[in-house]
Amino acid sequence: MITSAQMRAARALLGLDQKTLAELSGVSVPTIQRMEASAGTVRGVVDSLTKVVEALEGAGVELIGDGATSLSGGRGVRLKSPASNS
Repeated sequence: MITSAQMRAARALLGLDQKTLAELSGVSVPTIQRMEASAGTVRGVVDSLTKVVEALEGAGVELIGDGATSLSGGRGVRLKSPASNS
């Protein structure tokens, strides 16, 4: 669904700290911290994860999955696959 790196990057693009994201999403700061500390895909309660994703998207970030295209036309960044980092 979303990786911990995407979550941290989305927060950084929006200029949000963990406390503000917690307030926007209605989850606790420790929940945000646990999600961001996950290795790879964020683990946690699906309802909490959904709230965080909706808060990030509502604040203006488009979360793009592997191989997906972005049709919104906004500015952004995308992590290259490891094979194409050379």
